[in-house]
Amino acid sequence: MKPTKYLPIMALVALLSFSCSTENFPDETIDSMSLPVPPAAKTIEIEILELINAHRINEGLEPLNNHNTIKAVAFTHTDYMVEEDNVSHDNFFQRQNSLINNASATSVSENVAYAFSSAQSVVNAWLNSEGHRENIEGDYTDFDISAEQNEEGKWYFTNIFIKR
Repeated sequence: MKPTKYLPIMALVALLSFSCSTENFPDETIDSMSLPVPPAAKTIEIEILELINAHRINEGLEPLNNHNTIKAVAFTHTDYMVEEDNVSHDNFFQRQNSLINNASATSVSENVAYAFSSAQSVVNAWLNSEGHRENIEGDYTDFDISAEQNEEGKWYFTNIFIKR
């Protein structure tokens, strides 16, 4: 038989035998033992939480409670975005599973943002985006936020909501 006849089969076997990935997939949860102690709340973070709760109350919704575990999980993601210099929802399933396991969450969502210079501007941007507004107005009980600046002074934000 001609070797070219087996070429497609050999290519398929080679393809299925080797894999390459540029993303690491750590454990599916952020273990409570490895959650960092987040920094003390910054003024901009407090203002964002107050603006979101004021909006919820104005809409006839219950205000949300701050939650330290959410803050720690949000901080891990904000720190990741600063390090990667990229706004993303990367590894959301890990944050979600961590909050299910460590904060008794039954539902989790998040809003992220970059480069807004004030609490009002980032909250306005989220409220003007249908998906982000749905998170803010969603059926949640707790929330918290992490805001960190990169070396150029640009803010990165991770705002996580949970229902318990």
